[in-house]
Amino acid sequence: MLRQTKDLQDLAIDATDGALGDVKDLYFDDQAWVIRYLVIEAGSWLSSRKVLISPIAAGTPDWSANLLPVSLTREQVKNSPVIDSDKPVSRQQEMDFMGYYGYPYYWGGAGLWGEGASPGMLMSGYSNLGAGQSSGRPQVAEAYEQADATAHQDDDLHLRSCKAVKGYHIHASDGDIGHVQGLIVDVETWAIRYVIVDTSNWWLGHQVLIPPQWIQEVSWADDKVSVNLTRQAVKDAPHYDASAQLDRKQESKIYEHYGRPGYWESGK
Repeated sequence: MLRQTKDLQDLAIDATDGALGDVKDLYFDDQAWVIRYLVIEAGSWLSSRKVLISPIAAGTPDWSANLLPVSLTREQVKNSPVIDSDKPVSRQQEMDFMGYYGYPYYWGGAGLWGEGASPGMLMSGYSNLGAGQSSGRPQVAEAYEQADATAHQDDDLHLRSCKAVKGYHIHASDGDIGHVQGLIVDVETWAIRYVIVDTSNWWLGHQVLIPPQWIQEVSWADDKVSVNLTRQAVKDAPHYDASAQLDRKQESKIYEHYGRPGYWESGK
């Protein structure tokens, strides 16, 4: 199911033993364009501390109740590694986080999540007994992960705030065309499928969708996103109606307009 990030930011998080807090932001990987973490502001039970929750723990959202269940206890979250969400998250902090929860690493594979296309596939066949317990991993697998961790501990991270990118200018191959109004996420894979572009400063105020795969460059210093499309191509693209649920038929029209294959054809 495809949902705007603003819908995800309205969710309350429900642990297996009670309420955790509310989603305040989402961190996405600007290379793979996948949501990697939900930033949760815990309630008074944790002094309103901000914590990270991985989509690996996420269940199926209850949109009518604005609720997202997670397969974690409040005690697990309380004892999780402290990460300052107002500062860049290092790879070492990610490894500590993954190790604490007993999660395999998502980086290094050919898929969106390791070798898989979704968080569930990442965990398939992987024993997770919870924080503070042995993960039950075979010694060979543990040795492999340790070697992988060492190789990636100094990686340049590309985690970005979904809130921060809103308002960035969109630059086509022949000039500016609008600004980022929001992002649309596939809640099964947590992949960002579209950037919502508001063209109101150029044309008569309509919105269009551009897949992130067509982004050439994001200049975080200049608040600018460059896309490999012409202004005319964007102007003539199917309009996006934020009040209607986006379906595969509408998605197909977008890709047909630009003469490019849909992401579903690649299996990612």
